[in-house]
Amino acid sequence: MIAPLPAGLLFPVELLQSGWVAVLASFVAVNTILYMALALLKIFPAPRLTHRGRSRRAETRSIHPDDPV
Repeated sequence: MIAPLPAGLLFPVELLQSGWVAVLASFVAVNTILYMALALLKIFPAPRLTHRGRSRRAETRSIHPDDPV
């Protein structure tokens, strides 16, 4: 039978305090925040910019030019 491992002691302390583990943890943190921001941007609708005043066309470009604008 396999003896149970104590919780939290899977890796030696020297390994967890090494520089490359800190770099990897930083990369994972930044990547998580980036994907969270992208997911939130996808959930919320894009703001619509309405054109007012002179930014509208003077003439219609419809295939039915005699229809009201």
